[in-house]
Amino acid sequence: MAEKGAPRGRSTRMSGKERREQLVAVSRRLFAEKGFDMTTVEEIASRAKVSKPIVYEHFGGKEGLYAVVVDREVSTLLSDLESSLQDQRAHPRVLMEQAALSFLSYIDENEDGFRILVRDSPVSHAVGTFSSLLTDVAGRVEEILAAQLSMHGYPSRDAALYAQMLVGMVAYTGQWWLETRRPSKEVVAARMMNLSWFGLSALQKKPALRGVGRD
Repeated sequence: MAEKGAPRGRSTRMSGKERREQLVAVSRRLFAEKGFDMTTVEEIASRAKVSKPIVYEHFGGKEGLYAVVVDREVSTLLSDLESSLQDQRAHPRVLMEQAALSFLSYIDENEDGFRILVRDSPVSHAVGTFSSLLTDVAGRVEEILAAQLSMHGYPSRDAALYAQMLVGMVAYTGQWWLETRRPSKEVVAARMMNLSWFGLSALQKKPALRGVGRD
């Protein structure tokens, strides 16, 4: 009896579903290593040990594979972030801490996926990219900030701007942390909240640039 997880014998064929999952896994690794433009159907087929027509049969080509890979990564990250923001009873600072840590945890556990998301996507796949995902996240953060700004007498219209700033900080820091992995994600999340939360707590109601417009 073959050991569980052992390689399949040559006489054993993969089912259609198994083959699709294999091709997705192979292409995910290649897209992370080389990017969309530099990855070819020939390479995908070679690494999966199949013929090129098999790739076309299941996905119609490289674009179809890329779409599946990106959509899965976007769904995974967005689901993780939304879960971190669901507790309506939690303090806003706790929610943002959880979201930052969730973002870093996704990077830590899905390095290939994150590398794919932050690369430039082909024009044919403009929807579901990293920028559109961040827009969704910023919208959720905006809701939290708008309520807090109104509660403390600040213009709620500024919530969208501050949300973009916060999400941009987390996303850019996450890309930097992907390459360094130091300090720990918990320390990074705490530092981000130290800067953003205490910056928010000291907001001026009518901020202005110093020295601008003065003689």
